[in-house]
Formats: sequence, structure tokens, C-alpha cells
Amino acid sequence: MKLSINIASVIFGITLLFTGCSNKVEEYNKPAMYWYTKIIKSISNGDLESADSYYSSLQGEHISSPLIPEATMILAIAHMHYEEYILSEHFLNEYTKRYATQNEKEFADFLKIKAMYKALPNPRRDQALMANAIREAKEFKVTYPNSMYMGIVDTMLTRLEIAEAVLNETIASLYDRLDKPESAKYYRELKPKEWVDFKAVKRANSAWYRSWFEGDGTSSWYEFMIPDTQSVVSRNKIHENDEISDKKDSQSPWYSNWYSNLLNSDKSAKKEIEQTEDLKEEVDSIDEHSSEQLPIN
Repeated sequence: MKLSINIASVIFGITLLFTGCSNKVEEYNKPAMYWYTKIIKSISNGDLESADSYYSSLQGEHISSPLIPEATMILAIAHMHYEEYILSEHFLNEYTKRYATQNEKEFADFLKIKAMYKALPNPRRDQALMANAIREAKEFKVTYPNSMYMGIVDTMLTRLEIAEAVLNETIASLYDRLDKPESAKYYRELKPKEWVDFKAVKRANSAWYRSWFEGDGTSSWYEFMIPDTQSVVSRNKIHENDEISDKKDSQSPWYSNWYSNLLNSDKSAKKEIEQTEDLKEEVDSIDEHSSEQLPIN
């Protein structure tokens, strides 16, 4: 009797375990309106992960449904609202490529630039995303010269170009401190912005725990701990050849100078011996020639 009770309790526990793990029931073969309603309800509850899953079901089961374009735009705006800008850009690209008309494409391109602009919380990071945002903004101005969003796009583009110029100037100043003028010159001439007055530009504020290590882009509190030596990797030739050779000679150990002097003395001795042998051969040839011309008694 006890054995049967124990077996029944084990089976009941296993059943509870499996039913607890599978708390979500798989759903499929539902109408398009059902999935669309689920997407809207999940977004209103802040559950964007479930909304993305329902969107995949809607797109997979009803690929030609007229509800897909609207659901795509809703998800793009929802992800931007929750600061998930990379996912927002993904849905905007999907909307632009597959569903948007010519009039709707302008709004989608504007939102894509806005998502890329907001995805840059720190202007000293992610140079590729910054360059892509600048390129997209310039293409938007060419494609839609009379757009109602032109003022906002101009503002974002100006701020992005200032951020890029400040970033290049920060890298150039870093190379100045490392005594690499050629690298600093390269970054200052990479994308020059003559209209930017760097003294008037307000630097981006970093969080207190990052500012300890990053500084203001021109120096750091631990700068005194860095040795004042040139890097071995990608060292630039900043002096003339004579100055470099003099610097190397002054820094070379005593035994290297002694060994080089010894080699030079050996070379000069060998050269003198060779000159002596050549002179001896010339004298012998002259003696032989003169002996042949003397008369024989």
C-alpha cells in the first residue's frame, strides 16, 4: 500500500514538473487579426519580445496580409520608444524595402536617421555608426530636398559632424602627446571642418565612473604614470636621419661602440694591406719591364 502511494506521488510530481516548464501553449493557424491583436496587446504591456514573436507568426502565416506593413511600423516606433534603436532600425529597413510607398518612404527614412542618431549615447565610441548616420542624413537631403523634416535632419547632421570633428581632434591630440606628429596630421586632415571652433565646442559629459579614466579627451589624471617613451609599434620618423643616428649612438651601450671601432680598425688595416700588395705588384712589373730592355754584354 505504501509502495503504491509513493509511486503515485512520484508520478504526480513529474507531471507537475513538466506542466510547469511548458506554461506557454504553442499557437498556430490563427487568423491575421488574431496575431495583430496580440502584437498590439504585448506592446501596450511593454512586452516587446512577445510582440516580436507574434510578428514572426503573422509574417509567416499571412505573408500577403495588409496588416503586416502597419505592424512593422508600429514595432519600429515601439522599439525606438524603449530605446532599442538597433531593432528599430531593423524594422524600418524592413518597412522601407518591402512595404513603403514613395510618400511613406520619406517618413521611414527620417525615423531611421533619428534611430541612428539616438543610438550614439557616447560620441567617442562607435565611429562606424556615426559615419553611417552622417551618410544617411546627407542622402536624405539629396533625395528629399523639400522635406518637411529637413530642419530636424539638418540639426542632427550638424551635431553629428561636430561630434566627428571633435573625435578626430581628440585622437590627433592623443598622438601629439605620444610624439607622433604624422599620425596627428593624418587625423586633422582626414575630414577637416574649418567652420568648427573647437574652443567654443562644449565637450560631451561622461559619467563620473568613466570620466576618471577617459578624462575630457585631452588629458587624464593618470597621465603622470605613463612613461615618456615612444611606442615601438607604428613609430613615426619625427627627426632627421642625423639626429636619429646621433640619438641611437648616445643611447647605445659602451661595448657596441667598442666593437664598431674594432671592426672599423680591422677594415682600415685590411685596406692598407691591399694597397701595399697592389703597390708591390706594380713595382715588380716595372722591374721586369726594365730588365727586359737592358743590353746583354
